[in-house]
Amino acid sequence: MNIRPSKAFAVAAALLFLAAAGCTDPTVAPKSTVTEANIFTDQNSYRAFLAKLYAGLAVTGQQGPHGNADITANDEGFYNYVRLLWCLNELPTDEAVIGWGDPGLPDLNRGTWSTSSPWLEAMYYRVFYQVTLANEFLRQTTADKLASRGVGTTLGATIQQYRAEARFLRALSYWHGIDLFGNIPLVTEDDPVGATPPAQATRAEIYDYIVTELTALRDSLAPAGAGMYGRAARPAADMLLAKVYLNAGVYTGTPQWSGALTAAQAVIASGAYSLEPVYQHNFLADNNTSPEIILPVTSDGQHTQTWGGTTFLVHASCGGSMSPATYGIDYCWWGLRLKPEAYNNYAAGDGRASYFYTSGQNVAVTSTTNWNDGIAAPKFQNVTSTGASGSNGTHPDTDFPLFRLADAYLIYAEANLRGGGGSAATALTYVNALRQRAYGTGLGIITAGQLTLDFVLAERGRELLWEGHRRTDLVRFALFTGGTYLWAWKGGTQAGTALAAHLNLYPLPASELVANPNLTQNTGY
Repeated sequence: MNIRPSKAFAVAAALLFLAAAGCTDPTVAPKSTVTEANIFTDQNSYRAFLAKLYAGLAVTGQQGPHGNADITANDEGFYNYVRLLWCLNELPTDEAVIGWGDPGLPDLNRGTWSTSSPWLEAMYYRVFYQVTLANEFLRQTTADKLASRGVGTTLGATIQQYRAEARFLRALSYWHGIDLFGNIPLVTEDDPVGATPPAQATRAEIYDYIVTELTALRDSLAPAGAGMYGRAARPAADMLLAKVYLNAGVYTGTPQWSGALTAAQAVIASGAYSLEPVYQHNFLADNNTSPEIILPVTSDGQHTQTWGGTTFLVHASCGGSMSPATYGIDYCWWGLRLKPEAYNNYAAGDGRASYFYTSGQNVAVTSTTNWNDGIAAPKFQNVTSTGASGSNGTHPDTDFPLFRLADAYLIYAEANLRGGGGSAATALTYVNALRQRAYGTGLGIITAGQLTLDFVLAERGRELLWEGHRRTDLVRFALFTGGTYLWAWKGGTQAGTALAAHLNLYPLPASELVANPNLTQNTGY
């Protein structure tokens, strides 16, 4: 996308700067060169502050594409929110392999990470950076604060929507936190600033908090429509709730299949979204025109520059004999390829595999570091649906879709199969809509007898490949660890070997255990 509120992002950058060195303590207010007394005299400050919350998912610091970083890291570009989330949810699975030897990356390929992994440390910090900013925004927008500044009724009503968006973004990061790390601190705007290191909450407690928050804030969000692209509208809350409910059994021990189905159906029934007729258009430089994307992390080659996000996904998926210009970029990074299990998951005629690049590439990944081992999969590209290149050959205009309507269809189908209610006929209709788009009119259709849980997992792999969902899906299906399902380099061997059960969770960073004596490490680490 190349239409951005860049001014708001720039103002937001001046509002807050948090340098997270060692411990990212969510009870400490963000450091700033401005004060409450002077910044909030400008009504645009509230919008700018909210923009900074969204920007925390897209960029890594205050000037972009690097420099004046939000969190302390050896290489700022590596530690972008989307890039971290993607690597932690894709590289240890049956979908992706990366050829680079940077610290921590080979361990993600092989499932051999440790408590000192810089990728885990940075992701933990990113989660709590977002939480800290959201908490501060909410502290600064209470009714008493607004009244003391003379904020009028009209602006006050707008700020109430902003508060709901901030709460949504905080819930989103808390979801990522419990999905990846399990038991983590739970700190809100009601906790005193500058207090002692926060206590550790259980995964189930934070799950309950997320569900309560999303239920409470939903109706305060704006309806989907004009002006809400790239922001959380009401269906985004329903979609996040569907994702959280879908994995409730993992987080709490008690499944919530009916909740997942109901929330997914709310997204579908909103009528705000429809399937993009051409699958690949969801991942191109003008994917802001797709009617299917519920919530993206937006990118702009001119104004929202980063070395993470789709900059990483577009460049790292290109190498060998591939022409960078074909994908709208200036050069290839020779990094990401498919593991053979992902490539072999597609049948002949499945259009969702049409972008795979096979020339000179081997299906087998004999060596994780050899670019030619593994089929290239340039799913994200910096060209538009009409074939034009993006505005910048280095930094794409392509947005990253956090949530798509297709996922809501698949959640409904899975929840129905697991006893969550709904209609089996409707579930089949939703899945066949995806199949028909993939294969063409009248093709790819399955029967009711073919729609099984195993099929849904495989279809999720095909439809949502490389969109950051795979590890969560495999954990939910009890296949990520153990030896029931093996894939290339699982456990560190080419043929794959069983992973210990404790690896269903990542460890808390070792640096956090030193900084916060209230934390207890996850079992097995």
